[in-house]
Amino acid sequence: MVHLSQVWKRLITYLQETELEQMPTTTSVETEVILPLEKNIKEQDKSIEFSQKNLHQFIFSEQLQKSLEEWMLGSGCSFNIDEMPSNTLGDRQLHEQIYNILGNGTLTPEIVEPAINLLTTSQEFRPMQLFQRLENFYRRWCQGEFIDAAPDDNLPQKKMLQLQAQNITVGLRQIDIQTGLNVMILLLELHRYAQTKDDLKQKINFYPSSQPRQENFFTSQLLRIINYSDAIEIGNFSNIVGEFLRGGNFNGAYLGDANLTGANFSQANLKNAYLGDANLTGVNFSNANLKGANLFGANLSGANLSDANLSGVDLSDANLSGANLSGANLNRADLSSADLSGTNLSGTNLSAANLSGTNLRDADLNHANLCDAILFGANLSEANLKGVNLNHADLCRADLSGANLSNAKLNGTNLSDTILFSTNLSDAILIAADLSYAKLNGAKLHHANLSSVMFLGADLSDTDLSGVILNQADLSGVTLNDADLSGADLSEAVLFGTDFSGANLSGSNLSGSNLSGAIFSSANLSHSNLSYAILGNTDLSDANLEQLTWNENQHWQGVRGLDTAVNVPKELKQQLGLG
Repeated sequence: MVHLSQVWKRLITYLQETELEQMPTTTSVETEVILPLEKNIKEQDKSIEFSQKNLHQFIFSEQLQKSLEEWMLGSGCSFNIDEMPSNTLGDRQLHEQIYNILGNGTLTPEIVEPAINLLTTSQEFRPMQLFQRLENFYRRWCQGEFIDAAPDDNLPQKKMLQLQAQNITVGLRQIDIQTGLNVMILLLELHRYAQTKDDLKQKINFYPSSQPRQENFFTSQLLRIINYSDAIEIGNFSNIVGEFLRGGNFNGAYLGDANLTGANFSQANLKNAYLGDANLTGVNFSNANLKGANLFGANLSGANLSDANLSGVDLSDANLSGANLSGANLNRADLSSADLSGTNLSGTNLSAANLSGTNLRDADLNHANLCDAILFGANLSEANLKGVNLNHADLCRADLSGANLSNAKLNGTNLSDTILFSTNLSDAILIAADLSYAKLNGAKLHHANLSSVMFLGADLSDTDLSGVILNQADLSGVTLNDADLSGADLSEAVLFGTDFSGANLSGSNLSGSNLSGAIFSSANLSHSNLSYAILGNTDLSDANLEQLTWNENQHWQGVRGLDTAVNVPKELKQQLGLG
């Protein structure tokens, strides 16, 4: 450890004597430091593993912090001029230093965070003054003032010529872009720091795309910067600035068609921003405010939108496949025709959202809130909808085949003409839901509450309805052949012309129901209750009536097939004179 300490001091001394602009020859924006002491380190202690990159970052952080302290002072500051130190930098000197320090290297979190930490603990720290000076530079840079200047005043060109004298080939645009993006990074970091301080959060508020004004709904400055940056290489902006965008203020920014792949917008303010057709693949929007934003046709595949505020957002035709939307607020959002296949929407608020024609295949909607949502023609096949709230939602013509809707709430929901093949609706609550013409073949509805449900024209053949509550439900003309209705409550249900052929109704309650024209051919009615049921023209051919319950004054006139029914109770035979 003694040797390591001595080596560390020697390395720091060596690098601190070297000016930042005297970097080794390279054609890359990323600079490296060549350390001639590496051989000595190995000779002193071969077990020491030394990272040149880490040391460079450490020294750069120190130098950056010292430069920022100098930049806090100057003629553009709003403090008393009599209090200004003698070493005050004018704007011209400041801008020249900014290009010298930031024109040929990329600021990374490993460099910026230590520098800002050192700066904010300094007694000389004047955040307002530093912010004003850097923002002034940024605003002028955005307008192209420095790169468009005459040769004698052109700071990017001056920096380029300095580097060329050192055999470092870097283009004029590359230097200008690198400098401006690095200043943006510093402003974003100052903004984020200020938002944690009550005395600064109102005073330091950085708008990378400029502050929105009433006369112009959107601001396009940031989009121009992105396109300018990506002129060198596609994705250049995201690669350099992407990680620093978290917590930023992008209210009302116009970012249509922007390439922001992998950017970090967590906790950022993107209220009313326009991101239509933008490439947002893998972007982190967790806890971001996107209220009222427009993301029409955007590519958000693999994006993280967990706990984001997306209320009223336009995500129609957007690609959200594989995205994480858990806990997000999508109240009244437009997701029509969007691709949400395989998306995590667990616990998401989608109340009153428009999901017409949306692809939600294999999506996880566990305990999501979809009450009053429009899901007309949506694809929810194989989706996890366990415990979901779909009260009064419109699922007309939706595909829910193979979906898990166990314990779901579907009160008053429109499920007419819906595909529910092999859907799990066990223990679901569907009071007063509309299942007219729904395809329920192979569906599991055991112990579901289907009271007052409308099943007009529905196909429930081979469906598991054991233990369901169907009291007062309308099952007129419904096909229930071979269905399992054991222990079901069908009291006071309307079963006019319903086909129960081969169905299992053992232990079911059919009291007070209207069974006119119902077909129970070969059905199992053992231990069932037919008290006060209307039996006009009911077909009981080959039905099992073992231990059937009925009332004495019940009308059996017109009942067909009693002569072939099996296990007819002795008392009933006597009452009907069947011998």
